[in-house]
Amino acid sequence: MSNRDVVLVSAPNVAGEQFMKLLKKRDIPFAAIVNNISQYERITELGAEHIIVVNTTKEQSWMLPEVDVGRVYLFEKSLTLCCRYVQICRSWTSKPIYVVTGSHNPRHVYKGLGVDYVIHSNAQEFGFLITDDLKVKK
Repeated sequence: MSNRDVVLVSAPNVAGEQFMKLLKKRDIPFAAIVNNISQYERITELGAEHIIVVNTTKEQSWMLPEVDVGRVYLFEKSLTLCCRYVQICRSWTSKPIYVVTGSHNPRHVYKGLGVDYVIHSNAQEFGFLITDDLKVKK
């Protein structure tokens, strides 16, 4: 991860929120992706410095964000929304995209869209996803 890259997170559930809190606690720069005002307000309360708002129904609005996107962590609440986020984010980064899901949706759906890692778990703690290479080198 370069010094300018930020981790991009979709946090529509408790596990995603906990992951964002952990990134903040460890001083790892991150941005959040949201698609509606209620998510925007909830993520703002969690202290995200950068929030990328996308209209998932209008592909022409999927502009490259102002931050350099590194790894992407998408916490699934909806298969449809998560797939759309994968489509959007894959055009923003060549770094790995992770989907964290508690459902039994087939991993090949995500893999076909360009996801590098699909993690099936109902856990609320995903600190193991934060590796040393995510930490900004001073």
